[in-house]
Amino acid sequence: MGFSIGELARRTKVKVPTIRYYEQIGLMPPPPRTEGQQRRYDASHASRLNFVRHARELGFEVDAIRELLAMSAKPNQSCSEVDELARRHIAEIDRRIAHLTTLRAELQRTVDECGRGRVCECRVIETLADSSHEHGRAIESRSRK
Repeated sequence: MGFSIGELARRTKVKVPTIRYYEQIGLMPPPPRTEGQQRRYDASHASRLNFVRHARELGFEVDAIRELLAMSAKPNQSCSEVDELARRHIAEIDRRIAHLTTLRAELQRTVDECGRGRVCECRVIETLADSSHEHGRAIESRSRK
């Protein structure tokens, strides 16, 4: 008869609410239910959920995971579309890394300018309080260059 959602969660290390959410948004197929309406899963559900979990760990967004799942359902087609999706994801990771590097440098500069005095003279607090919107946009625009 399969196993419960709790057992699926244990086997895949995915929390029960996350499994329900993945079912709700269509990443996981709705499982069969017992007469008492309890969800019942099998190894194919665990395999698919492990795929989704691993894709999420690699930073793929839900729409990309849907595409990957659709592609994996056609094992004899060319993997060029999978490669292209992965290349786009790598480019996005590189963009995020560049942005985070810029943010880190800006925060480090602010910390380095700190006089180590009182909070009312703290450069970090001053920067966050006085120019958070403009400062953030400046960082963002520099990270795009």
